[in-house]
Amino acid sequence: MSVVTSPAIAIAPPPFDVERVRADFPVLGQKVHGKRLAYLDNAASSQRPLPVIAAVDAFYREYAANVHRGVHALSERATAAYESARKTVARFLGADSEREIVFVRGTTEALNLVAHSFAKPRLEHDDEVLITALEHHSNIVPWQLLCAERGARLRVVPVDDRGEVDLQEFERALSSRTKIAAVAHVSNALGTVNPLGRMIELLRRNGTPVVVDGAQAVPHFAVDVAALGCDFYCFSGHKSFAPSGIGVLWGKSEHLKSMPPYQGGGDMILSVSFAKTTFNAPPYRFEAGTPNIEGAIGLGAALQYLQGLDRAGALEHEAKLLAAATARLQAIPGLRVIGTAAEKASVLSFVLDGVHAHDIGTVLDAEGVAVRAGHHCAQPLMERFGVPATARASFAFYNTMEDVAALERGVRRVQEMFSRGNA
Repeated sequence: MSVVTSPAIAIAPPPFDVERVRADFPVLGQKVHGKRLAYLDNAASSQRPLPVIAAVDAFYREYAANVHRGVHALSERATAAYESARKTVARFLGADSEREIVFVRGTTEALNLVAHSFAKPRLEHDDEVLITALEHHSNIVPWQLLCAERGARLRVVPVDDRGEVDLQEFERALSSRTKIAAVAHVSNALGTVNPLGRMIELLRRNGTPVVVDGAQAVPHFAVDVAALGCDFYCFSGHKSFAPSGIGVLWGKSEHLKSMPPYQGGGDMILSVSFAKTTFNAPPYRFEAGTPNIEGAIGLGAALQYLQGLDRAGALEHEAKLLAAATARLQAIPGLRVIGTAAEKASVLSFVLDGVHAHDIGTVLDAEGVAVRAGHHCAQPLMERFGVPATARASFAFYNTMEDVAALERGVRRVQEMFSRGNA
């Protein structure tokens, strides 16, 4: 096994400076509809810094070629960069080995891979898959499909009025029939940070493997899969300042070695005959076909960029933005924040009396403020709170108090417009 080691000397990053960081993101300097851009749609997709843009550009300009088995110089350079990105991901997650890192298209594909390759052979009639009411559709639908195929049951742990998982209900839901659990680290719709340590402790005690949807966690705080004690962890590049179409599934070596391939094709095999195919070792067993080479290289550059930041300072900055935005919006009559968990990441989901979320988003766009409006691929959660949709402002470390002020002005503008129309 190839073990990833950390550098002998760690150099502390400089103190967090939002203006210095913003200079690394060229898209933030533009105007939209003549207004300064306040990009507050980071939970959907974050922006990309210059080192990521440069890394992808260099691939296209200097060594664009397919990876693995090529004997010419460009292929060897591409392969080295691609596999170096895998090592970067392993270090970033605290994995034991880069062989535990599977490149996928995103969190959705990672969850489907685990459902079909790991859970399906273990799931029998009347067994249960455990999720929470906070989950994104990508952590609901694959398990519904699997349960329907295997005659199993999808068990959902409820959330309270603040958007927090009821841990007592979570513990009560566990039984000998709980064959796998799939939980979000952070809710994409509400920003709730789950008590993952306690949840995994309960699952370990029950002997239940757990896969964690980390798509909304990785952009905000450090993740150590060994310390968490989960069995699988996945995230998407496009939410983590990297290109679209690339993501990561981390899995414990013993699990990956026991899992059959998810897809068939090139590069996931050792040998093929019409009589029999012998499959490659993990992670290549799960990476059929030509991969998103430039995406993986860009992801490696993005994670290196994050590691070069004062992440504690960045997280503190985000917390101040969220607190300020929450206070300002809650002061607006008729506005209700959906999701008030004690521990939240940088998501502020809200509704405004008499105004549909899509109208809020449209007016805010005219004011240069980019937010997401809709059910956020979390329709069951919206139903839990009795709303068809919310407007969602989501912050990254490159946002500023000026963005918060623009959001407040924009929402007050929405209220003013619709109050006038109803007068």
